[in-house]
Amino acid sequence: MRTYAYRIIVSGIVQGVGFRPFIYRIAHKANVKGYVKNMGGSEVEIRIEGNNDGIGEFMRLLFSELPPEAKIENINMEETELNLFSDFKILPSGNEIKEPSIIPPDFSICDECLKEVLNPKDRRYKYPFNSCAYCGPRFSMMYKLPYDRENTSMIDFPLCDECRFEYYDPSNERRFDTQGISCPRCGPRLYLESIEGERIEGDPLTVTVKLIEEGYIIAIKGIGGFHIAADPFNDDVVLKLRERKNRPQKPFAVMALDLPTVEKYAYVSNLERELLKSPQKPIVLLKKKEPYELSKYLSPDLDREGFFLFYTAVHYLLLDYMKNHVLIMTSGNKHGYPMCIDEKCAREKLKGVIDYILYHNRNIVNRVDDSVIRVSANRVMFIRRSRGYAPMWIKLKRKVQKPLVAVGAELQNVGAVAFDDKVVLTQYIGDTDELETLNELDKYMNLLISWYNVKPKLVIADKNPAYQSTYLASKLAEKFSAELVKIQHHYAHILSVAADYGFEEGVGIAIDGIGYGDDGNGWGGEIIKFNGKNYERKYHLKYVPYVGGDINAIRPERMLALILSTFMSWDEIREIVKLNERELSMLEKIVKRSKSFTSSTGRVLDAASVLLGICKYRTYEGEPAMKLEASARGGKILDLEIPILGEEINTVKIFEWLLENKDNKINNLAITVQYRLGEGLVKAALKLNPERIFVSGGAAVNEYILRGIIENSQGVEILTPRRVPAGDGGIAIGQAYYATF
Repeated sequence: MRTYAYRIIVSGIVQGVGFRPFIYRIAHKANVKGYVKNMGGSEVEIRIEGNNDGIGEFMRLLFSELPPEAKIENINMEETELNLFSDFKILPSGNEIKEPSIIPPDFSICDECLKEVLNPKDRRYKYPFNSCAYCGPRFSMMYKLPYDRENTSMIDFPLCDECRFEYYDPSNERRFDTQGISCPRCGPRLYLESIEGERIEGDPLTVTVKLIEEGYIIAIKGIGGFHIAADPFNDDVVLKLRERKNRPQKPFAVMALDLPTVEKYAYVSNLERELLKSPQKPIVLLKKKEPYELSKYLSPDLDREGFFLFYTAVHYLLLDYMKNHVLIMTSGNKHGYPMCIDEKCAREKLKGVIDYILYHNRNIVNRVDDSVIRVSANRVMFIRRSRGYAPMWIKLKRKVQKPLVAVGAELQNVGAVAFDDKVVLTQYIGDTDELETLNELDKYMNLLISWYNVKPKLVIADKNPAYQSTYLASKLAEKFSAELVKIQHHYAHILSVAADYGFEEGVGIAIDGIGYGDDGNGWGGEIIKFNGKNYERKYHLKYVPYVGGDINAIRPERMLALILSTFMSWDEIREIVKLNERELSMLEKIVKRSKSFTSSTGRVLDAASVLLGICKYRTYEGEPAMKLEASARGGKILDLEIPILGEEINTVKIFEWLLENKDNKINNLAITVQYRLGEGLVKAALKLNPERIFVSGGAAVNEYILRGIIENSQGVEILTPRRVPAGDGGIAIGQAYYATF
């Protein structure tokens, strides 16, 4: 019988997921000879020799028995010359790069590894760092490609005899040739120390739990960075953490041992349950149950709490030891700065915030924050795309015309590289108006450029000349001798949704804070019609005066005064807005000669929040609007028409209506304002006779605005982002998609 030889190049998620051991096993099952090895990128090369039956069986098994976290995106198979291999082997990694492949993200601990941790008879009993071919850290511990142990921070932990036996045992499905494995004899160790560096005796986990229950605040080193852990039931502790972290109102996430624990405190839909239990283990924003048993200071004046389940054995053991099986697990960072990834940073930047540090001696190479998701109008909406998802690429239905770098926007930022039909987004970076965070964006952009061997011909940035990311883009363009292209912020928002579905033309609703508009004003509530690179703003929220810049977002009473000035005298405004006389007089004078305006959705929501007495000062991004949304819970939608006058959706009518109906219940007023705003936006978009409407921007996650859009769309399909955030974390993919036209 004739023997055939084939060379197969496989790309996708094929490194760090037990793919090579899998290939080894099915090759032996199919009785084919040859080898499998990682290539210089993150793709895998397979050489097989055998008869027709053997080759056919190998290919059948390749697709029918694929490991759970593996994903084949591209396979290139070509017949080649015979080498007459005597067996099938896993060979050392090579340097050749033929096909790019997905860098494996970090996976939560699998059920099998957790069973070992909980089994007193298993040698990995209570081992905090247990992992296998199908779970554990990947991207966060990678120095370079390909994904081999020597290219990760596991290089510092040589395998003991027992682990080495597992590593070389082909019958061990979960540990054969698995790079990240370890055990208590050879793996990382936990240490507990005071902030001053004094080592605490005893079992680090049980002592940590005792300290937390006594009211202490602990920094805990995880997969992609440090968390800050504390007791979520103790009001005094939560207030102490807020004071120390300079975080007066921004919500803290809560980690729980299991779903029944989460369901004690929050409502969980089937869709939210799937998200919580997924291998990515994101934080999911869930509606609180009343009366709320956790501290009211965890998420003040909000009706949702961010819950997530454990994703490492360290987390599981800590939560299991806790009496109520829940912990505050918030980012271990100084306010406005990136999360700490090493003990030096934790000791220096978290001094005065934490009392103790629980850390391990495995280096975190790449910072990866927790991902955050919510369900709005029964749609999954990313707030932050990071751990568990990044840096997996997103495939487009079109190809970029040139390899490129996209630097995103400024706040909650994410960058990207793009080549062919692939966009590789960085993990969540943060607010790049801080130099340290801007440097992080630069670092991870260059990391992706290097790992994917991208030679950028384009660098794409936001049009806002004041953005630090735009400054970085100019430096990258200079470094790579690439063309610098700037794209309007809200057009990029709409393109981020179009990219998700593969459309090149349509009508979009962009609802956002403020972005630099083509006319020099602050846009943020736009109806845009586009066809490829050509776009036109057709409608927008009514322009209102905007003087003073970002201070209006921080102190939204100013924004309320500016909106009221469009239909009230300043003496009337003084009866409503309680700013000091000096500031009001200054605003009155400046407005008369100002030529600066905004159509921002965010500023409308902020001003409504102030007028209803909900939130008068912003301590974190989106706070007044988020509290306005929370205040609408249980409300009844009342009659309110927001007229469309020429190109403007007259949102000033909202404030006239609120003043006329001020004696109604706050939840009725709050839900009406948001729902009718969505209705007004979609009515304007429908005037353009669209086949479909794309909706994006930070306010697109708002439950009531989104419902107002969907329920009044007259059957026209409403498309929202599925794979990237609707907010500025999705801007980079919109920028990249521009280059496909």
